Amino acid sequence: MGHPTEHVLRQTFIALRLAERIGLGPAEREVVYFTSMVAWVGCHVDAYEQARWYGDDRAVKHDARLFDLDRPVPATAFLLTRLGGEVAWSARVRAGVAFLAGGWRETAAMFENHWRAASALVQDLGLPEPVLAGVEHTFERWDGRGEPEGRHGADVHVASRLINLADVVEVFHDVGGVPAAVRVARERSGGQFDPGLADLFCAEAAGLFEELDEVTGWDGVTEFAPTAGRELDDDELDAALAALADFVDVKSPYTLGHARGVADLAARAAEDGLDPHLLRRAGLVHDLGRIGVSNGVWDKRGRFTTGDREQVRLHPYLTDRILSCLPALAPVATVAAQHHERLDGSGYPSGASAPALGPEARLLAVADCHQAWSEPRPHRPAASPVDVAARLRAEARAGRLDGAAVEAVLRATGHRVRKRREWPCGLTAREVEVLRLLAHGLSQGEIAERLVISRKTTANHVEHIYAKTGARNRAMASLFASRHGLVGAGLEDPPSAL
Repeated sequence: MGHPTEHVLRQTFIALRLAERIGLGPAEREVVYFTSMVAWVGCHVDAYEQARWYGDDRAVKHDARLFDLDRPVPATAFLLTRLGGEVAWSARVRAGVAFLAGGWRETAAMFENHWRAASALVQDLGLPEPVLAGVEHTFERWDGRGEPEGRHGADVHVASRLINLADVVEVFHDVGGVPAAVRVARERSGGQFDPGLADLFCAEAAGLFEELDEVTGWDGVTEFAPTAGRELDDDELDAALAALADFVDVKSPYTLGHARGVADLAARAAEDGLDPHLLRRAGLVHDLGRIGVSNGVWDKRGRFTTGDREQVRLHPYLTDRILSCLPALAPVATVAAQHHERLDGSGYPSGASAPALGPEARLLAVADCHQAWSEPRPHRPAASPVDVAARLRAEARAGRLDGAAVEAVLRATGHRVRKRREWPCGLTAREVEVLRLLAHGLSQGEIAERLVISRKTTANHVEHIYAKTGARNRAMASLFASRHGLVGAGLEDPPSAL
């Protein structure tokens, strides 16, 4: 969200400490804990649209915390001043006209997209049921001017009231210390914030932040949680990692299904004593760090600048840092973080060479290349299977990819995926075709042209898709498609012609 690392951990600590002060019991504080950890996780689900309108999706999310967007006029003014990002004024004027014509509707849907996506993750992770209520109130306000129901006062879930306050004061503390945090709490008291909680925070702010500054990282914060939780068994952990993979991939229409595709391919290609379970897990989480790079980079249609490339080179490092707080996943983290390293030392982020790269890391790197080159990107179309195979072998001859791993992956891709005959939520084969194109960012006109059908027919299909899946826009439709394995390279087209 453009905030310093561990913002959400610090926010969680503040919310938990205030929850103790107002007398919430262990079960209620557990809801605060989990709600705080996942409250903002849906904020990247429509990063594609955010970047299209505002340039750097992280910057606009960061700056939104600095303003009290309590009414349509200031909210509209805030968004209009950020349209187009850092481009020429003429382009920003054109963006403004387009925004007023249709972009405002997309932006208005973003709050709902965010809490719905977070709610989906709560369900996928099997978190306690009360956490759902807290997440659904993420964007409600004390004064009733929030989203989606305009709840007022104590009707807003207490976890959400605590987290909204903790989130904003932590941002302002980072910018201007305790005085800035206290000032914003007082200014928004009775508006965005519960006045009782705001008063409590102001009275204890200095002590809270002094205590927080003594807390170190994940372990330091989680020890203040009301429960140490429980360990997941293997099946539960695999399901959790798959859920996280889907949430990363949905950040861009161009990566839908990517992580699952890499994971499945790497596991199928495992030979000669390699651990397919380790490879599957590493494949699922290898791109977690993509969240830390703006869609203004990932979805760029032109050539990358030097600055763009430097941001891209960060994402495996961020993957490693995300996973480093989980000692049980250390072997997975090591393999996942090396998926862009190359045998000759030309890869990134560390420039590691052959001696430092184990067989699992070598295989995962090849599986990632195969999957990525088989998928379209903003600056290029998907390559054919023949071209992908030729390119992989060329990389092996050049000494960048492991030749044995290349051949193992190519052998694994010789098996075609079986066609699916039953689709989720009663979708028809044609609707799945439309859903895939919609999820990848095509307009209804482009879908009609691609499938050689009328725009009216396309509109009917989209309407049916939304009705059957419960999605209301492209962002939520893409999340549905990702969660149900309907997107990604290597899938057969639906047998709609049969």
